[in-house]
Amino acid sequence: MKFVAITSCPTGIAHTYMAAEALEMAAKEMGEEIKVETQGSVGAENQLTEKDIREARVVIIAADTNVLKERFAGKTIIEVGVKDAIKDPKGLIQRAKDIKLEDKNNLKVINTEAKKVEKKGPYKHLMTGVSYMIPFVAAGGILIAISFAFGILAFKEPGTIPAALMTIGGGSAFALMIPILAGFIAFSIADRPGLVPGMVGGMLASSLNAGFLGGIVAGFLAGYTVQFLKKTIKLPKSLAGLMPVIILPVLSTLVVGLVMIFVIGKPMTMINVGMASWLKNLSGANSAILGIIIGLMMAADMGGPINKAAYAFGVGTLVAGQTSMVMAAVMAAGMTPPLGIALATILGKRKFTLEEKEAAKAAWALGAAFITEGAIPFAAADPIRMIPSLMVGSATTGLLSMLFKAAIAVPHGGIFVLFIPNAVTNAGLYAVAIVAGTIVTSLMILLLKKDVSVKEDANIKAQY
Repeated sequence: MKFVAITSCPTGIAHTYMAAEALEMAAKEMGEEIKVETQGSVGAENQLTEKDIREARVVIIAADTNVLKERFAGKTIIEVGVKDAIKDPKGLIQRAKDIKLEDKNNLKVINTEAKKVEKKGPYKHLMTGVSYMIPFVAAGGILIAISFAFGILAFKEPGTIPAALMTIGGGSAFALMIPILAGFIAFSIADRPGLVPGMVGGMLASSLNAGFLGGIVAGFLAGYTVQFLKKTIKLPKSLAGLMPVIILPVLSTLVVGLVMIFVIGKPMTMINVGMASWLKNLSGANSAILGIIIGLMMAADMGGPINKAAYAFGVGTLVAGQTSMVMAAVMAAGMTPPLGIALATILGKRKFTLEEKEAAKAAWALGAAFITEGAIPFAAADPIRMIPSLMVGSATTGLLSMLFKAAIAVPHGGIFVLFIPNAVTNAGLYAVAIVAGTIVTSLMILLLKKDVSVKEDANIKAQY
């Protein structure tokens, strides 16, 4: 049997490719043929051709973002979350094998645990917006950081390279951040008709100073407004062509614009300004508590909804030309789980199998690059002991990062951001926070985790 699949996670960095690899390896072991298209941060790779789709028995979509299904008309689709493909790829392929294809002429979508999928709909829409927004934030943030390399205030001199970098990164890329977020939240809900009101709503959120939260509200408002209009307005076939070109964009944009200006704008602006003021004045116990909460969230599910919620919050605190303490805590706390595990495999060799020690070599690189998902295989093997250990270590890092008042100007990059001059405030202490969290994570693992079995112990002795 031949199958095709698409994998896509919100950031398009780790889960997307881990799910694809898991499906390919499982199919190979089961003697089945599968082609997996990854829709990651660099766009679609290993793209499915019309021939691939035509020959496939079933389509598997493992995604936490919105994936367009029009090209799969006439095919049976199994749609699951991206983590389902990582955790049980063989079970997923077996389900695809067991499906009886009764009606090959109609698109049929089969959801696992329909109630669960329905509940995570808003999260999926939010993460779709975040996934499209991240490249804009990353490009803008890194260009801003490079402008800081010329001097923290060098961009204020007109006509200079630092000023140009700030204009490109802050004035352009960052300016598109909220409209893109709102536009693609609406796109996830209502497909292409949602883009116009979503982006206009996002622009209004920016101009009204309603910020990141205002953009989220605008995106959901636009998406559900378009859905309502599509269901409500019924036109004769001769006028149906006007719906996507004139009626939907004009009416939905009008509704979203008026609601944002006269209803939502002012309250969201007050919330955004109040939150910004609170974050700016954080000190002592308040910053410590926030740092601990951020750390716990980043390690709780290592790239899942809780982790992504903390990350989205951190990204929302980034402002062009300024650094963010919250984003610094988020990044540092997301780095320590894989780094702590990698260190633990060196300090406590009897706690890990040979396979785990080999896998931990990659965890060093993943942790350094701020890819928290590198900890997932280890946590999945022993969640009761590993997850609390990771959470304690990340909470330590988040706490120290906030207490040290470390701040960064970029949303990603991991330890490599430290090498960009002036991109990190209190860079030395920031590095100390990451190292401390890594050590605490490792010690917690060594304290809680049991030694491997006698059989594995013999293998360890043979090797060491």
